[in-house]
Amino acid sequence: MWCNVVKVVHRCVGMKAKKGEGKITKVQNAPAVRASISFPPSVYETLETIAKEKKVSLAWVVREAAEKYIAEKWPLFARS
Repeated sequence: MWCNVVKVVHRCVGMKAKKGEGKITKVQNAPAVRASISFPPSVYETLETIAKEKKVSLAWVVREAAEKYIAEKWPLFARS
């Protein structure tokens, strides 16, 4: 199992990037749902590396991967 969704904390209307996390390049139309996710250490380290190379947050990398997964597995649910 590569991830385990632990708990949905709350909905939030706008999320600001933390200082030094890079610029937000994609605007979401709907409120976001915050979730706590556990990864094996090796997967987390890889995600951190990707985020640093792309100069984005780790959360951005995970959201982008989730969107691509959904588009591939369930094309009718993909965002246009």
